[in-house]
Amino acid sequence: MENNHLETVRKFYPNAATTTDSVSKLFAILKENYNLEPRQIMHADSICSDDVNAIEYPKNASEMLGPFKMGGLNGFPFTGLTGMGAFAGHVPEDGAVFVYYAPHIGITKEGTTGEIHRIGQSKTSGCCGAAKAALSNLLNDQIIPGNITHLDFQFNTIEQIFFLQKERIKSAEIPLLEATNVMYEAIEERINIHAERTKYPCKYLILMGGILINGDFDMGSFNDCRRFEIIDLETGKKSYLMEEYLS
Repeated sequence: MENNHLETVRKFYPNAATTTDSVSKLFAILKENYNLEPRQIMHADSICSDDVNAIEYPKNASEMLGPFKMGGLNGFPFTGLTGMGAFAGHVPEDGAVFVYYAPHIGITKEGTTGEIHRIGQSKTSGCCGAAKAALSNLLNDQIIPGNITHLDFQFNTIEQIFFLQKERIKSAEIPLLEATNVMYEAIEERINIHAERTKYPCKYLILMGGILINGDFDMGSFNDCRRFEIIDLETGKKSYLMEEYLS
């Protein structure tokens, strides 16, 4: 069933793999190229706080240390520089920091985007619900530019991110897919700033960005990897590993 669902996911995300396979590929590449074992890696993720992401989290990711949770609604790194700096201080000195960041989106077995069938429910529900609500406000011209409140700070931030790309999202064939792309770019930009301003007392910084795809409750989750980069913190050399990852 999982392979059949992967085929459905790849209609929208051709490079998608199960998150379990994605982590296994990560471990294999890091072992072969850098002699890194999972126990040497401090893992942080910037993914949505939606409970489905805990339920569908790949079990083999627990072989790493962590994860430190950086993300709030739809994966934006709301813990900020303080969060990045906090977990950076927990890394083994002979090891690496691994940051995975991604907005998420649901895709059902039938290929419906923005929905999943959750455990114990007879109907599907939104995924990411916050992104769908922000998108609805955008499409109905209900977002006030610059409006970010204390009571709904994270949701309002998503609204403003979408508003800055209003025409791009509105003109897309599937606006939610494009809004998810916009969110990915915003998350990546913020992760880059945090990484540049943080000192890591270890050998390597590993950055993986993508779209996290949730399936129905019996399908698990999937990763559309868009960035796989490792930085040697002693020399500053950057290695881009997407080709090897996708091979």
